[in-house]
Amino acid sequence: MTVALSGGEIAARLEERFPGSVVESGQDSLLVKSESLRAAAGFLKTAPGLEFDYLTAITGVDYYDYFEVVYQLTSIRHNHSLVVKARCYGRDNPALPSVVGLWKGADFQEREIYDLMGIRFEGHPNLKRIVLWDGFTGYPLRKDYL
Repeated sequence: MTVALSGGEIAARLEERFPGSVVESGQDSLLVKSESLRAAAGFLKTAPGLEFDYLTAITGVDYYDYFEVVYQLTSIRHNHSLVVKARCYGRDNPALPSVVGLWKGADFQEREIYDLMGIRFEGHPNLKRIVLWDGFTGYPLRKDYL
């Protein structure tokens, strides 16, 4: 079992490196600005003592006013974990930067979120439907889907 790192401590390190990138932090998670997600994720993957080398899971959450994408990161070397969140606003064309370039395991997970919630991942090498067929209308995991 991994040890959850303090979101506040990690947020302080991120703010030192990327001022203004952290929106809020909690006991075991932190929320970063969407435009800072790629840089913050790269830092978390490579920073000495952190080295989050494994992306455990990604999921999307619909809060009506915004979408939140939740990343569960794990360091196998240091046996610790962290939850990183990013938000995107607007129901017409929500988008976040892709993290496939950092963790190959994000490929199918980002495609699934795109397919079922409609969140685009900018820079994804193959962003197309993975569960539903081409031509399917709408995004069935959205709260406003009928």
